[in-house]
Amino acid sequence: MQKEFTIAYIGGGSRGWAWGLMSDLASTPDLSGTVRLYDIDKEAALHNEIIGNKLKGREDVKSHFNYVAVDTLEQALTGADFVVLSILPGTFDEMESDVHAPEKYGIWQSVGDTVGPGGIIRALRTLPYYVEFAEAIKKYCPNAWVINYTNPMTMCVQVMYRVFPQIKAFGCCHEVFGTQKLIAAMVQDAKGIEHVDRSEIKVNVQGINHFTWLNEISYKGEDLMPMYREFAQKYAETGYTGGKDDNWMNNSFACANMVKFDLFNRYGVVAAAGDRHLAEFCPPWYLKNPETVKAWKFGLTTVSYRKEDLKKRLARSARLVSGEEQMELKTTGEEGVLQMKALMGMTTLVTNVNIPNYGQIPNLPLGAVVETNAVFSHNSLKPVFAGPMNQSVLPLVSRHCENQRLVVDAVINKDLSLAFKAFCNDPLMTANRTDAKALFDEMVNNTKKYLGWFGL
Repeated sequence: MQKEFTIAYIGGGSRGWAWGLMSDLASTPDLSGTVRLYDIDKEAALHNEIIGNKLKGREDVKSHFNYVAVDTLEQALTGADFVVLSILPGTFDEMESDVHAPEKYGIWQSVGDTVGPGGIIRALRTLPYYVEFAEAIKKYCPNAWVINYTNPMTMCVQVMYRVFPQIKAFGCCHEVFGTQKLIAAMVQDAKGIEHVDRSEIKVNVQGINHFTWLNEISYKGEDLMPMYREFAQKYAETGYTGGKDDNWMNNSFACANMVKFDLFNRYGVVAAAGDRHLAEFCPPWYLKNPETVKAWKFGLTTVSYRKEDLKKRLARSARLVSGEEQMELKTTGEEGVLQMKALMGMTTLVTNVNIPNYGQIPNLPLGAVVETNAVFSHNSLKPVFAGPMNQSVLPLVSRHCENQRLVVDAVINKDLSLAFKAFCNDPLMTANRTDAKALFDEMVNNTKKYLGWFGL
């Protein structure tokens, strides 16, 4: 018997996450229902309505879903069982300022969507939307489970709980999965095993999104920390790419894991995110300049790349709508659909999520959004006690917790001066106060049309 439910997809015109959800839903048996697509770009949502509904009746589709584009948040949310949030705050023009404006002051960012000057300005654009989303969820579907994929992940989730403390929201990120895959490759090489699935690598997760740490790793009951220590030391100078030696040179999202290994060799804890994310949370050890980035064998994800990629995705959308191209059903590796199944009582799942700290990491602030494992079961999400952060990395993580709280406070209080304090306190902010203020004012001005929330 199929389980029937309704998903409200906010950002339903997405040409990435939405297609991934469609593919995951279509590949999962025993499910059926409706996906309501809401987007400020109604045409994009209508295109995804067509693309999603083309899946119906295909022999390789294991479930049945109706996709419908709607005009308002109210229409999307009313009576929804799940809410998926995946939006682009502003455009890539604004993100171009986020990422590249600081470069004139010698501040380089490899992503610019979570921390650093770019992450903070992006948050000022994004979080007012999340205030609106939380208020609407409280009004139209207060019992729905809310899954967030938008960055800055931590602050998006945190501001929703500030607005609606009873909200059932969590943030999902696949960065830990990538580190599990790296550790699985390590085990394969060390033991001569043909394949180790990343799900077989058991980890204790601690930290905050994109700056997550593993203080316990095991495979079939074997403690892997000694093996990882040797692995990190062996590849500290050359990096490890699993045989794809130049992959990081040709792919902005790839790396040779040298930042991970360096952080482990410094602190004795496994850093569990991609190198381009990890680098942004630290002082500019890895981001001093493009030459330094190249030496650490990861990439700066330029906005020009994102703009070119968007052109390709727009062209693909047109082909999918016209029927010139058929969507290939390929599971994404994300766990959103598995989480939904568990919350509906169809299974039980343990995985990493971003939720408020209720004490699962006792030496980080209560209420700060942290990333740990959690147990998903019928209408229940319970964090796993992860224990205190290792003292060696606690100062690094705590600094960002406080900074993120400042930015959320800035949005709740509509006070840009609080955001500037966070801006100055970010580890990448090496400019003096005068230059920092000039940069902050320039970046705010460049995204001014999205900052009406602050009276600009």
